[in-house]
Parts: sequence; structure tokens; C-alpha cells
Amino acid sequence: MTLSHTVAVIGGGPAGLMAAEVLSASGVQVHVYDAMPSVGRKFLLAGRGGLNLTHSEPFDIFMSRFGDRRAQLEPMLTQFGPEQVREWAAGLGIETFVGTSGRVFPTDMKAAPLLRAWLQRLRAAGVQFHMRHRWLVGGDEPIAAASLRFATPAGEAAVNADAVVLALGGASWARLGSDGAWAPWLQARGVDVAPLLPANCGFDGAGWSEHFSSRFAGQPFKSVAISFTDSQGSRFARKGEFVATAKGIEGSLIYAASALLRDEIAAHGSATLLLDLLPDRSAEQVLAAVTHPRGARSLSSHLKSRLGLEGIKAGVLHEVLSRDAMQDPAQLAATIKAVPLRLVAARPIDEAISTAGGVRFDALDEGLMATALPGVFVAGEMLDWEAPTGGYLLTASMASGAAAARGAIKQLGL
Repeated sequence: MTLSHTVAVIGGGPAGLMAAEVLSASGVQVHVYDAMPSVGRKFLLAGRGGLNLTHSEPFDIFMSRFGDRRAQLEPMLTQFGPEQVREWAAGLGIETFVGTSGRVFPTDMKAAPLLRAWLQRLRAAGVQFHMRHRWLVGGDEPIAAASLRFATPAGEAAVNADAVVLALGGASWARLGSDGAWAPWLQARGVDVAPLLPANCGFDGAGWSEHFSSRFAGQPFKSVAISFTDSQGSRFARKGEFVATAKGIEGSLIYAASALLRDEIAAHGSATLLLDLLPDRSAEQVLAAVTHPRGARSLSSHLKSRLGLEGIKAGVLHEVLSRDAMQDPAQLAATIKAVPLRLVAARPIDEAISTAGGVRFDALDEGLMATALPGVFVAGEMLDWEAPTGGYLLTASMASGAAAARGAIKQLGL
């Protein structure tokens, strides 16, 4: 096969690697550049607790997780969605299974074997990797069909490419390579970029007491539910678990609501969610248990005996209720079913699991090429979308990488 075109993929995360795979399969010479010593570093970090590749729920429900970006992402995910992710993994010799939550994992729960197999296949296809090559954004030169500049251990290097796929990630976990430095560079060249914001993040509250923080920070709220309705009437309600931090809350249940909470805080300065400590008991059952005669038992013993409330769940009640209110059965029962937690700030973007904002879709053509920069394609978390954890982030990043590659192939006339 004669390789008549060269495409530079900048960024070695899942979106960039998938772009490289699709491009190399079309006969394009692909060079992947990454500032880090190795590719897939955030991918490996995400897999430490078990690599969540995708989700098994029906496709329509899967797509609903992308909110108001569904229309833009659905064409990509139709071509490379949850089923295709599992087939792709199987092609690498990695079998998958569906967990009790519907999430899809490799059978060994590990990211490293999958990444090794993927890189082996890419190298066998002729993809060349250039590590410790940091793209020097900020120059005045165009970047397609011209010289790219990289800072390398051996000094500055210039590279020519017929097209470029940018897959530089968002701005979370900068130590793993994604720092958002590309945003002002693209904006200066006429590419519309929505502000980068934390997504799937924790929040700081109005402040736990020193007693609560010292005793319960790091401990989970398990078998609970949260609900939140923003000022526009959008509502979130779900069961799950999350963790108390020294200043607020974080964890999977909070991440799922983070977009609504973050935007409400930005608009109004705070957001108050309601925590149901006993979602499997009705308000009537809770009230009956609270009002049941307790005899000589203390209130804490009574709540533990009748409702199983102890530890962090009992502690949070003392955070929001006065001593007198704790002795009022009606008020106590109502609060057990709806503890108000006021949040005042999202945690910094570098701590977030992912990033919202990025290159707006109306700044791109249908092949994800920047209309202001012909020959430059954008993929992954650089795009203006967000989704909860659960396999949605990884699947959509890979799907957008494949879409950007198809766009480049079409633009090159292949």
C-alpha cells in the first residue's frame, strides 16, 4: 500500500488513538505526538478501579445521558457506540462483561492489557509514536499542510502534515497531559470555544462543622438518594452513594448531578440538593418509627434501633437540625427524608474527572473540521460536550476520534 498522505494526531488519549486507528486503516501515514512519556495515561488512571469501557443500557437511554449535545453526538455514536466498543475490544483479544449496574468492563477489570494490545496493533499498522513532543501552541503559522512545531528533549522539531487531528483533552488532571492550553490558541484563530468547566466533579458546601469534618470526611453516604431541581425546572433524582469531604461532597452520585449543580451555582451563587437518608422507606414509615415510644433510650439509640441511622447519617442530621429540632418528631422525620445540603462552589477543574465546554460544534463542519482552520480536525474532550461517568465519556471520546478521522479522510479525497 502506498502511503500518499501524512496526518498528525496530537494527543495520545482514547480519541487520538482511535483517530490513528481509523486513519491508518485507510492507508494514511499517521504520526501520533504526545507531550507525556507514554500515551493513554488518563486512560490507565481511569482503569485503576476497573476500566469502565461503555454501558449496556438501550441506545436511546444511552444517548439521553449526553443532554443537549445528543443531536451532535448521535451520528458519531451510531457508527461507533456501545456495541462497537465491545466488538473492538474483542478484536484486541479483550473479552468484556456487563456488571450489575449495566456498566461494561474487561473481564480482568484492567486497562493496561487493553492499551498494550491496542498499541501493538497500531504499531503493526504503521502508526508512529513520538513521545515527549509538546505542541508549541501560540505561534502565528497555520497548522495544516504546513509546519507544526514541537518542543522535544532534543530541541525544537518541525513537522509537516497534510491534515491534523487535535485530541488534546480538556483541562482536568493536567499532570497527565491535558491542560487546556490549546483553547486561547484556537480562539485567536477564529475558532469558537466555550469556556472550560469542571464536569463530574465534587462541590464545596457552606461548611461542615469541625466536629463533623474531623469525624466523617472521607466516609461514604451509602444507600441514599439525592434530588435537585434547578431554577429552570430541570430535575435530577437518583439513588446511589457519595462521600463527604472536609468541605463538601463528591462521588459517583454527585458527579451524575454535577452539570445541573455547577450551572445553578454559576447562575445564583449556590445550589441546595435534598438528601434522602432512607430512600427505601416512605415518609409515613419514617415518621412512625421516629414517633414510636423510646422509653429510656437516647434519641441516637432509638434512631439506630428503629431506622438503622448511625454514623455519618446520624451526624448529618445534627449538622442541619438544632437540638430542639432533633426532639421534634415531625421535623426530624421530614429531615431524614430530605436533608438540605447547600453547595456554593464546584471543586477546581484540575480535580474534575472530565471537562465541559470546548470547541463549539457550530465552529466545525460535519466531519469535525474547524471551518476557520481548513485541515484541522477536533476530537474527544476538546469538543463542547459532557456526560456522566459510566462508560459514556470513553465511548463518546473514541467515537469522536473515529469521526474526526473519517472527516480527515474525506477532506484528503481518500
